[in-house]
Amino acid sequence: MRADASSPSTGAAAGGPQPGAAGRHRAADSFHEMWRELKPMGRHPESGGYRRFAWTGADAECRAWFKAQAEARGLAYELDRNGNQWAWLGDPAAGDAVVTGSHLDSVPDGGAFDGPLGVVSSFAALDELRDRNVEFTRPLAIVNFGDEEGARFGLACVGSRLAAGQLTVEQAHRLTDADGVTLPQAMERAGYDPDTIGPDPERLARIGAFVELHVEQGRALDLSGDRVGIASAIWPHGRWRFDFRGEANHAGTTRLVDRRDPMLSYAETVLAARREAQLAGAVATFGKIAVEPNGVNAIPSLVRGWLDSRAADQATLDTVVTGIEKAAREYAEAHGVDLDVVRESFTPVVEFEHALRDELARILGKDKDAELTVPVLGTGAGHDAGILSGTVPTAMLFVRNPTGVSHSPAEYAAEDDCVAGVTALADVLEGLARR
Repeated sequence: MRADASSPSTGAAAGGPQPGAAGRHRAADSFHEMWRELKPMGRHPESGGYRRFAWTGADAECRAWFKAQAEARGLAYELDRNGNQWAWLGDPAAGDAVVTGSHLDSVPDGGAFDGPLGVVSSFAALDELRDRNVEFTRPLAIVNFGDEEGARFGLACVGSRLAAGQLTVEQAHRLTDADGVTLPQAMERAGYDPDTIGPDPERLARIGAFVELHVEQGRALDLSGDRVGIASAIWPHGRWRFDFRGEANHAGTTRLVDRRDPMLSYAETVLAARREAQLAGAVATFGKIAVEPNGVNAIPSLVRGWLDSRAADQATLDTVVTGIEKAAREYAEAHGVDLDVVRESFTPVVEFEHALRDELARILGKDKDAELTVPVLGTGAGHDAGILSGTVPTAMLFVRNPTGVSHSPAEYAAEDDCVAGVTALADVLEGLARR
């Protein structure tokens, strides 16, 4: 019987870096103690999923946990101008630092592993390295980037985007949640100064390499039989808002031929998105919708749907989104509906630095003198590592997800795989920070 999906459980599997018995014991004890503390924070009692949204009470609880972990290890704790948390071993001002970490926030009713696995594994890897008596020649840091998922304000990776200058102060100040609360208001209510937000080039200039560990959001490692893999690239991806505007009317008295029902155009567009993505070998999803006036007995006046689309390359993504919009406009015209399409966010393809990626492969390869054996795979999910890649050398490690499920309470990784991830990360940090 499998354990709770939010709790790592022991599972035997072959392939990937294998921790030794003593190393596994240390890594497992450290990992599980932190996982047990973090597990209840922001978890919804009915859905079993997590609601750790930026600048809320659950977010504050997770942030306090991060600070406590840093202080318990004697690390220098910092909160940067954009609300990202840092824990430093060594002098940050020395530069050329090796940084690891991820995020602690979640999507609505998300799983336990997306983000937190990387943060918990970072602290556990540091514990493992201290047990090995490793002496570093470069500073080492662990980071928790704020608002990575974008669940509250609709834009992913806000903390890292601000730091990297990919989100301007003016744009950040205009971000608003569903209740009309702006990002600055939310930060201020949580006790932070929103007037400090903005690009942070001096801090990023200290980083010589950033390595983010993350649960795989797919099944490539499960299919290959490997516990840990290395990321090659992040697919280009974006979010588009489709506004279908028709005419509100009575659902019971308006003849079908007299209706300007935007829901019909929207429904047909959802099917078109699936068709276009399937033809191109890409993905496209309408996962969020808003309806006005949103009455059971009322024909809508507005149906607003948000499209998320991703593909292995830019040309394919452009083809998919263009095809969806073309179909949507044809459906809208046929039903007498107006349509506006707005691109709300976009991230181009991210090729992780090849030299750093190859260095990780050399460190983790079973036979350092023979063919490298650690799988290298692409991903359709965005990450803080992708945002930082334009400024600092970045790389990613993936831990096997046997179900492939993510952004759901069913998200899962086995205990042995999590510990293998900690050990792999420790090996990578040792290899990078001692050279």
